[in-house]
Amino acid sequence: MHINVHIAVGVITTSLFHYFFNFTIIEFIFIVFCSFICDFDVFFSKFAKDHNHRLLITHSIIPSILMIIIGYLLKWSALIFGGFAYSIHIVIDTFDWGTNFFYFDKKQVGFKLLISEEELENLPNYLNKYKNHASFFDEKYFTNKSCITIEIVIFIIMIVFNILFALQHIYMVLIYFLGLYFHLHRHFSLKKIEKEQQMN
Repeated sequence: MHINVHIAVGVITTSLFHYFFNFTIIEFIFIVFCSFICDFDVFFSKFAKDHNHRLLITHSIIPSILMIIIGYLLKWSALIFGGFAYSIHIVIDTFDWGTNFFYFDKKQVGFKLLISEEELENLPNYLNKYKNHASFFDEKYFTNKSCITIEIVIFIIMIVFNILFALQHIYMVLIYFLGLYFHLHRHFSLKKIEKEQQMN
């Protein structure tokens, strides 16, 4: 899913836990940050197999397990919940394209609902139909009504949970819009690139 969805899920879970554990501002921000930090591994895609950032160890369950263990040993609840938020991100990513969940053989596992087995097996052929290979994945995501519906529902839940359980941290919603802007800007930029390619 897109980073704004992970931010929203992070705000939802952190707001709920805040109701029971009353996190400090730093702890609240830290836990939400942990819910989407692994998506920054996209900057290290060149080190991944097929330049797929989801095949890096950062997109496996291993970092979250380490965070939870270290948090338990240090008796640092924010790190434990941060590890939990991180793990939710990894689980969610198994639904759309799959992720390197256990870091075994650097292979994507999961439901992979946005790509068929046939497309996966012949991925280079599909990617070559686009000027920018990212356009293939972008189009599959934005033309999927389920993905868009899920984004809207999760956004609404985020607002409700943030107001009900952590109103003093309502400013966290602003981070969601930064993530949304990033993906929408990227989406329209890719569409422009492909449209110009068709016109040439």
